[in-house]
Amino acid sequence: MGRTVAIGIQNFNEIIENNYFYVDKTSFIKEWWEGGDSVTLIARPRRFGKTLNMSMVEQFFSVNYAGQGDLFEGLSIWQEEKYVKLQGTYPVISLSFANVKETDFKTTSYRIRQLLMKLYEKNAFLRECGKLSDAEKAYFERMTAEMSEEDAPLALYQLSDFLFRYYEKKVIILLDEYDTPLQEAYVNDYWKELADFIRSLFNSTFKTNP
Repeated sequence: MGRTVAIGIQNFNEIIENNYFYVDKTSFIKEWWEGGDSVTLIARPRRFGKTLNMSMVEQFFSVNYAGQGDLFEGLSIWQEEKYVKLQGTYPVISLSFANVKETDFKTTSYRIRQLLMKLYEKNAFLRECGKLSDAEKAYFERMTAEMSEEDAPLALYQLSDFLFRYYEKKVIILLDEYDTPLQEAYVNDYWKELADFIRSLFNSTFKTNP
């Protein structure tokens, strides 16, 4: 009996655990990892599987999926011992702007800050990990949906630094649908305001972030 071809699923583990039909793209993990790039932009047409691939990358590397190597058993990446040992060993920050589709800058900025807040809530253990100074703990406390326009652009930079110090490994940052709010800004005539905000966020996150 053939496998079910499930449409619209974007979570890698859901496809694997339900034994749905899956075209093995795990070789991308090796290709990307060995490419040596600090920043990678994946530009493909809609419905090409970008989100599913990012889910695959997150679940391969993230410490939150440590011990779940069975998700990759039987797939091409699992044929090399080097990569078997890599699974579940890196801190990963993953977020998506897919649902940020607002008609004005104020609401868009607030929605993005909500997403940043949720990342800090997810990693709340860092506040008491013993690696943060009092000033850094105070910054952590300011990471709410009401965070200032000055704090927000540095949110991912700071969180990756906190995670790096805790795990003593560089952090993988995955951002999906980065262009969705920018498209809305262009259509609804608040492009410059959002572009300035996004430029600061991306610069600190991807360009000047060791």
